Amino acid sequence: MVTAGDFRNGVTFDMDGNVYQIIEFQHVKPGKGAAFVRTKIRNVISGAVTERTFNPTDKFPTAFIERRDMQYLYKDGDLYYFMDNETYENIPINAEKLGDNFKFVKENLDVKVLSYKGVVFGVEPPFFIELQVTKTDPGFKGDTATNATKPATLETGAEIRVPLFINEGDMIRIDTRTGEYMERA
Repeated sequence: MVTAGDFRNGVTFDMDGNVYQIIEFQHVKPGKGAAFVRTKIRNVISGAVTERTFNPTDKFPTAFIERRDMQYLYKDGDLYYFMDNETYENIPINAEKLGDNFKFVKENLDVKVLSYKGVVFGVEPPFFIELQVTKTDPGFKGDTATNATKPATLETGAEIRVPLFINEGDMIRIDTRTGEYMERA
């Protein structure tokens, strides 16, 4: 059992016969009245996202989510193919189940495929990935009055903001949870 006061990002629970995953949560303690937990939750099977508030003492059964290590192989149209590292079985997953942070994943990278009762609902990339910058404008000396950034395109096609000293060909480390530049690799 998990209480609403223990909600964290990524926690999965069973409510009204459906399985939900916490996307965002906020503990709110107003000056007047009782505290509550404001959440944004996603139905893991249908993918529907809703906002809901809970009493911190509300209890829900924990839903067991299977996380399997798989290797991302290639993309074919709207299908992405993954290989199970234990059975070497290839599994196609539709693009709509991958999530926004999948844009940082390149071929042959190990990821965790999330499923509930055999139904795949998401792919979780590693928290930190090292990628090469393929396109960015040169930074100019003297442009460092503030924490200035510039757009950069990575080898996977994703676009992020990087500091001015990053050049084309540099390897950088990215936090896939936030999509932000961390450091040079």
